[in-house]
Amino acid sequence: PNHGGPELCVPDNLDPDLMAQVLAPDQLAHTGFLVVSKSGGTGETLAQALTAVSAVRAALGPDAPAEHFLGISEPGNGALRQLCATINAPVLDHDPDVGGRFAVLSLVGLLPAMIVGLDAEAVRAGARTVLDAAMNNADSAPAMGAAMQVALQRQGLGQSVLLAYGEAFKPFVLWYRQLWAESLGKNGQGTTPIDALGPVDQHSQLQLYLDGPRDKQFTVLTVKQAGRGPVVDPEVATALGQDYLAGRTIGDLVGAMQTATAETLVANDRPVRHLRAERLDETSLGALFMHFMLETLFAADLMGVDPFGQPAVEESKILARKYLAESA
Repeated sequence: PNHGGPELCVPDNLDPDLMAQVLAPDQLAHTGFLVVSKSGGTGETLAQALTAVSAVRAALGPDAPAEHFLGISEPGNGALRQLCATINAPVLDHDPDVGGRFAVLSLVGLLPAMIVGLDAEAVRAGARTVLDAAMNNADSAPAMGAAMQVALQRQGLGQSVLLAYGEAFKPFVLWYRQLWAESLGKNGQGTTPIDALGPVDQHSQLQLYLDGPRDKQFTVLTVKQAGRGPVVDPEVATALGQDYLAGRTIGDLVGAMQTATAETLVANDRPVRHLRAERLDETSLGALFMHFMLETLFAADLMGVDPFGQPAVEESKILARKYLAESA
């Protein structure tokens, strides 16, 4: 992102305290709201949008929402489109044929990226490279990855760990968790995705991975870290008896830890796939998005499930609306 540009806040988990912070009156004059709901009727999103509209009106005037809101929803007469019409806010079309978890390379994902200064064309170019390779090669990386995951599942390894090194991967592993679980968990099929972030989760999960049940398969996702970040003062490190840190960067330490973790998993007979990127930029990020979406689609085909839709969660949505109505 461009330094000094807009700050992006994604309150994608419905939480009263977080929404109260987002809607603090003193910052609303400089806040824009991008409201995304494919169907236009997602309860959590509508609740956030309705409270945000009320807050903007209270702070800035009855006509202010028109200048502070933009909707994204599929064509039709969904509630989000009706709300935007009421406040005179524009609405962009969400492609009806693209499900939310697969929409990261559409305007749903790319518009926020552009707002904070990322190169959307580079993201799409990286994705295109992976897609073209998969279309022209039956043994492409996504196809092989799907075959590996399904084969290991059939051998009883029903948990799929994605361990990514670097704070920038935090939203990515959460996206992967939803993509894999919601697309494949049908008709008794699927593996349970576990998101993990290194190096911090070495201190919370690695013991289990190495010495716990042999029911997991691992993907370790790393980016080149050597030479990056602040340098440890050599004199201070040596005086403390920590010579191995002297003159090293934070990136040097992270790089050593990520390599050591992957090798230790292999040494302990855990099935490991190590995906390495030279850098994390728009092109490589687009490639990763496309890789895991294709891998999910290939795995769905091997499992014999429809990767689109999530019919089993509808019961919970219906009950939630019932309980809310009863408590009124």
